[in-house]
Amino acid sequence: MPYGYYQFVRFAAMIGFGILAFQSAESENKTFVIIFGALALLFQPFFKIALGRELWNVVDVIVGIGLIITLFINKQQTKD
Repeated sequence: MPYGYYQFVRFAAMIGFGILAFQSAESENKTFVIIFGALALLFQPFFKIALGRELWNVVDVIVGIGLIITLFINKQQTKD
């Protein structure tokens, strides 16, 4: 993939995690504010954090699984 694609994904992830952190702050869930804020900083495209390709792959998988779990947690909370 071209380098611009990865830059776009990092920028979109930063914005998405920023929105999630803001929504968590509005619902007064400090744990998720810290998690999503840290992820926004980790994925921001302005100052690269060099973790190496293999470690980034692990981080991407863990974050993806965490987002899916968060989706189910939020869906359960909205049903109650």
